[in-house]
Amino acid sequence: SASLNGDITQKGYEKKRAKLLAPYIPQKEPRNQTLAPSAAPAPSTSKYHRARSGGARDERYRSDIHTEAVQAALAKHKEQKMALPMPTKRRSTFVQSPADACTPPDTSSASEDEGSLRRQAALSAALHQSLQNAESWINRSIQGSSTSSSASSTLSHGEGKGTSGSLADVFANTRIGRSWNFSVPPDVTATTSSTSSSSARPATIDLPPSGIVKGMHKGSNRSSLMDTADGVPVSSRVSTKIQQLLNTLKRPKRPPLKEFFVDDFEEIVEVPQPDPNQPKPEGRQMTPVKGEPLGVVCNWPPALEAALQRWGTTQAKCPCLTALDVTGKPVYTLTYGKLWSRSLKLAYTLLNKLGTKNEPVLKPGDRVALVYPNNDPVMFMVAFYGCLLAEVIPVPIEVPLTRKDAGGQQIGFLLGSCGIALALTTEVCLKGLPKTQNGEIVQFKGWPRLKWVVTDSKYLSKSPKDWQPNISAAGTEPAYIEYKTSKEGSVMGVTVSRIAMLSHCQALSQACNYSEGEAVVNVLDFKKDAGLWHGILTNVMNKLHTISVPYSVMKTCPLSWVQRVHTHKAKVALVKCRDLHWAMMAHRDQRDVSLSSLRMLIVTDGANPWSVSSCDAFLSLFQNHGLKPEAICPCATSAEAMTVAIRRPGVPGAPLPGRAILSMNGLSYSVIRVNTEDKNSALTVQDVGHVMPGGMMCIVKPDGLPQLCKTDEIGEICVSLRAGGMMYYGLAGVTKNTFEVIPVNSAGSPVGDVPFVRSGLLGFVGPGSLVFVVGKMDGLLTVSGRRHNADDIVATGLAVESIKTVYRGRIAVFSVSVFYDERIVVVAEQRPDASEEDSFQWMSRVLQAIDSIHQVGIYCLALVPANTLPKTPLGGIHISQTKQHFLEGSLHPCNILMCPHTCVTNLPKPRQKQPGVGPASVLVGNLVAGKRIAQASGRDLGQIEDNDLVKKHQFLTEVLQWRAQATPDHPLFLLLNAKGTIVCTATCVQLHKRAERIASLLCDKGHLNAGDNVVLLYPPGIELIAAFYGCLYTGCVPVTVRPPHAQNLAVSKAACILTTQTLMRLLKSREAAAAVDVKTWPTIIDTDDLPRKRLPQIYKPPTPEMLAYLDFSVSTTGMLTGVKMSHSAVSALCRAIKLQCELYSSRQIAICLDPYCGLGFVLWCLCSVYSGHQTILIPPMELETNLFLWLSTVSQYKIRDTFCSYSVMELCTKGLGNQVEMLKVRGIHLSCVRTCVVVAEERPRVSLTQSFSKLFKDIGLSLRAVSTTFGSRVNVAICLQGTSGPDPTTVYVDLKSLRHDRVRLVERGAPQSLLLSESGKILPGVKVVIVNPETKGPVGDSHLGEIWVNSPHTASGYYTIYDNETLPADHFNTRLSFGDAAQTLWARTGYLGFVRRTELTAASGERHDALYVVGALDETLELRGLRYHPIDIETSVSRTHRSIAECAVFTWTNLLVVVVELCGCEQEALDLVPLVTNVVLEEHYLIVGVVVVVDPGVIPINSRGEKQRMHLRDSFLADQLDPIYVAYNM
Repeated sequence: SASLNGDITQKGYEKKRAKLLAPYIPQKEPRNQTLAPSAAPAPSTSKYHRARSGGARDERYRSDIHTEAVQAALAKHKEQKMALPMPTKRRSTFVQSPADACTPPDTSSASEDEGSLRRQAALSAALHQSLQNAESWINRSIQGSSTSSSASSTLSHGEGKGTSGSLADVFANTRIGRSWNFSVPPDVTATTSSTSSSSARPATIDLPPSGIVKGMHKGSNRSSLMDTADGVPVSSRVSTKIQQLLNTLKRPKRPPLKEFFVDDFEEIVEVPQPDPNQPKPEGRQMTPVKGEPLGVVCNWPPALEAALQRWGTTQAKCPCLTALDVTGKPVYTLTYGKLWSRSLKLAYTLLNKLGTKNEPVLKPGDRVALVYPNNDPVMFMVAFYGCLLAEVIPVPIEVPLTRKDAGGQQIGFLLGSCGIALALTTEVCLKGLPKTQNGEIVQFKGWPRLKWVVTDSKYLSKSPKDWQPNISAAGTEPAYIEYKTSKEGSVMGVTVSRIAMLSHCQALSQACNYSEGEAVVNVLDFKKDAGLWHGILTNVMNKLHTISVPYSVMKTCPLSWVQRVHTHKAKVALVKCRDLHWAMMAHRDQRDVSLSSLRMLIVTDGANPWSVSSCDAFLSLFQNHGLKPEAICPCATSAEAMTVAIRRPGVPGAPLPGRAILSMNGLSYSVIRVNTEDKNSALTVQDVGHVMPGGMMCIVKPDGLPQLCKTDEIGEICVSLRAGGMMYYGLAGVTKNTFEVIPVNSAGSPVGDVPFVRSGLLGFVGPGSLVFVVGKMDGLLTVSGRRHNADDIVATGLAVESIKTVYRGRIAVFSVSVFYDERIVVVAEQRPDASEEDSFQWMSRVLQAIDSIHQVGIYCLALVPANTLPKTPLGGIHISQTKQHFLEGSLHPCNILMCPHTCVTNLPKPRQKQPGVGPASVLVGNLVAGKRIAQASGRDLGQIEDNDLVKKHQFLTEVLQWRAQATPDHPLFLLLNAKGTIVCTATCVQLHKRAERIASLLCDKGHLNAGDNVVLLYPPGIELIAAFYGCLYTGCVPVTVRPPHAQNLAVSKAACILTTQTLMRLLKSREAAAAVDVKTWPTIIDTDDLPRKRLPQIYKPPTPEMLAYLDFSVSTTGMLTGVKMSHSAVSALCRAIKLQCELYSSRQIAICLDPYCGLGFVLWCLCSVYSGHQTILIPPMELETNLFLWLSTVSQYKIRDTFCSYSVMELCTKGLGNQVEMLKVRGIHLSCVRTCVVVAEERPRVSLTQSFSKLFKDIGLSLRAVSTTFGSRVNVAICLQGTSGPDPTTVYVDLKSLRHDRVRLVERGAPQSLLLSESGKILPGVKVVIVNPETKGPVGDSHLGEIWVNSPHTASGYYTIYDNETLPADHFNTRLSFGDAAQTLWARTGYLGFVRRTELTAASGERHDALYVVGALDETLELRGLRYHPIDIETSVSRTHRSIAECAVFTWTNLLVVVVELCGCEQEALDLVPLVTNVVLEEHYLIVGVVVVVDPGVIPINSRGEKQRMHLRDSFLADQLDPIYVAYNM
């Protein structure tokens, strides 16, 4: 690109510019005073000497005045030191930037500065050095990027002495009594109480409310949970950035908007209230403005076709149209004679030669598509007039280039709705269309089937002498259809009647004062709009000679149109601002062109308010080449209203029309105010001339009734051309609202009876009836009741020195509707050589500039790689398609900045918690008179007779011994490997014998006493079971531990470790020694070679309350907690399960679970021994090598009851989802299954269980089979579906009420509803009550509260580590604060849920009470005073994009952090950021603070398949996630 004008250096450029402008500088008069023709206009020339870049020729929006305004606005921001946290991006992600050469040495966020470094003397010199480098590097890069003095001022890299780096420092030390009072705007923070930095809690941690934390208490954070949370090292990039983010968010926002409307019933969304000081229109109501009368010219033809006939027969040799070749040389000139004869031939062929005589293919009035390339005006013109003569209706469209062009589908829809079956094209064009393998033209997406007709002369038949076309006087019948794309991207056909076409040509002829034989240069698209009206239609009416300059020529030779004007001494040229810019850029290639012949330079995008600067700059440059100032004639057009207004050619020497300098703030309220106060936010607009001859114009309110505006009010321009028959093809309703508007006065009564057409342009009529346009309806962005114009925002964005970062003219601005308001999105194409720093800096400055000049926040600013935005046929950006890509997540940005915190001002107020209330008022509050208390219970254990087992044997060890004698060879366990082969079995006697040997080994080698803890470190299998009973036989307390997590070992004060030889080698290996001090380990014994010694006696516990085993588990909050299980609890639990599932010795069950804790351990090791049934053991990890293992086992052994975990179910659903046929082939059938139970300690995952059921329905799985269990740490099995009793029920609850700790049942499909399923049936002997966690009083039916449980198998307490007796004992024995005369002792599960009485009958014959689990209390997020369950936010997020594999959320310093796993390609990473932000805002009324995109598998999950959100949080803060991208939302 630099080849055009050599590579101008910055200095050289400044020098050259100064020299060029020297003659104009002293003249500082305002632009709108009378300038003598000799004096050049004011020096607002554009910086057109900058080297032109490849795709950057669109300089429409360039305006030096505006650039200076923007720089001034940015300079104002300089004082408020802004340090936006820069997003973190993984190096590999976007290969497109070769910026590594200039990446700073340390990529930590660009706001550490020397001041804070000096204070952190502890940091090593090397770190100091590297940050210094980063500092100087950043400063260097900023200075380089700026041409204006204030450009480097916006981000406080050099100045902010010690603002942010030190904050992280202060934060790390908050505990040392430094009271950092931290107040953030109310909508970001949650409860402010926790952040006031009391000495007990560091201000930085979002602890759950104190009373309900399950595995931890107020003081324990030091040791376990909080090592990483508040002690984040200062060097951690993440915490520093979050710190910066919080500092930024503390800055004052836009004034909050008051007044509320009640949304649903609870959460009140603020609606914008009009600002009392806003400007209001004060003028009188406008009266419609008339144009001059349409002159009556005697020889005007009765129809346009008649004009063609006249010139074609009488002036056959006159040139009509000249086409250019690729280099811009004239290649063919069509004369009027040729145009007439060829159009006739085509008309004849179309009507007579396509079908048979009796069945013609085309009849007059049919529609035909015209598919002609932009460089072939001649063929197009012949086809167009051929159709008019044949009385068929041409529909010109673009040549489709690929099967899926941008917007192509909508064009197809238009063709279909017009009933088009025929497309006319040229032979060359037909050859170029995409073809299928067998040579047919591809079926374009969404297009009807078309027959293609080639219109080259050699294929046309000459009409017989007696055939004449029917040329009647023009009426309201359709002449042609012009397509237009609406704001949403749908394509409509504007039908132009013959009379409208004719009268428009007459009006144009009069306004432009055309005379026969004039040469006109047309650079516009000749298929539509002004290019068609002047170059094809009015041309023929006035026998003009048009020279058509196609877009392709302009791309290679931007000066070609100027040269054509010079060569042909053209009187009129039709251009857009873009063409003016291109000519200016290339102007040095031509010294000797003259534009003195031009009497009109018609600038057809005069409707863009930014055209004024292009016109000025072009004039100041080409005045030396003879261009007359009065020749510049901007005009405004629209598809519906055609030419709305055009400036008439001026009289030489007469004063040039004035400019309007309007206040942007006024414009946003649709009021015209001359800008006086702040020149930065001014819009300078030029007029687009007067109303068309014979026309009328009025301005009406853009939405609602077409009420006439006041004289100082902006509205939609409407025109009346009195020629009827215009409409949207096939859309009667929309037609009425657009083409038949009768304006009304303020009282609502119609003014006159003349119908007006809405033009889609916004503007006003100024002094002297001059028309001013300030924007388009399509570009209107209405945010919080104020109107902004997309073009203005583009202009501001481009006025920020963008040369290094983005391409001019490749910038799209649109609004998306999020959370009850429109939000502005800016998307720009980034240059491949722009560095991350440059881009981020440009983005943050654009935000500030737009904020300062337009007083509106940008919701999202995205940069995409060069050339990736969807294009319109002539190279512009396809806005609606871009918006669609943005909303679908297929835009693939390479940089993104979201600012929801600054933009979203209509969030509901945070909820204030009521102060504590005493029991009495709770009674009144929660238990409304007559409402039953929410409680439920399983069957009563005492009344159920069980064979003498219970009476005889209190202990499981006794049951095993009894079975070894009574049924020695009855097989209890079968262990399968991945192939499905039995690798190990255990009968009653084998298990007993092996347990005895292990017991004697323990006595010999371990020298253990009864009550010592023994760690069992085994892979899932029978060895584990034997070791467990071996421990019980010696009176030791077994602890099962998942191998080889070495860090869990120190936990249980173990006296000894039992394991296998392979694991023992691992434990003694070097790697283990590196992780753990081996000297501190207890004795390790392997049980592979057992002695054949008899055990002298088997230990019998003195009381059933003695400890039987310890159950350790990592909770979802990352706490490792152990609970104590007594012998009586073990027996009661096994008995309850036996009764619920009807287990006895002739039954077989299959389990695919981890055997280390909770119900999984109970089912694996205990139940079979108690009930005598046979258990088939399937280790879940074997499924990774053979997905079919579990289902094929169930099928092969005809299992009735099977147990699995969510992880196993998910593996099967995802892995076998598309292989159901394969399962059938393998003969796998699941009709035998009566219950398939998922063992879980969480809210049932309904969507997973439902998709599992639906998926395997085809191989016989009953839809009723799948159910879930519910257990918690205090009681591992509270619910289990079992065999009898009603099926699990489901309800839909309202998510919004749930946040307020309330349950509101809604219908299926209600908005914001959540499907909950009952967690199985309550086990025999278990009682459940729902309690208010704060007051500890019972709540009513269908109220949300904590689930408390009472049962003989509740654990007897937490097992405490390091004699730290601080775990809340009240979790195990608590009494209700009132309403319970029996003073029952309850255990608190730590889960929120509710009980609901159903219409079903329970096994006891009474109505069945269903228990619904909502989620763990210590998982919940308290945000804005409301309680959120992470899983609800995660569900919303996972639905937003197909590439989100998994998602987890947590909070950090009151910011919501969302981590998503990306399973697609890395280009999609940044697509997720806006989608995630949108969905959480829409569905949960929360603003996401940080979005982290990571690889699949990064979110840690425990053995039950539950997400470990706290581990994730700690890894994130410690910079251990290696994220693909981290976006900090502003």
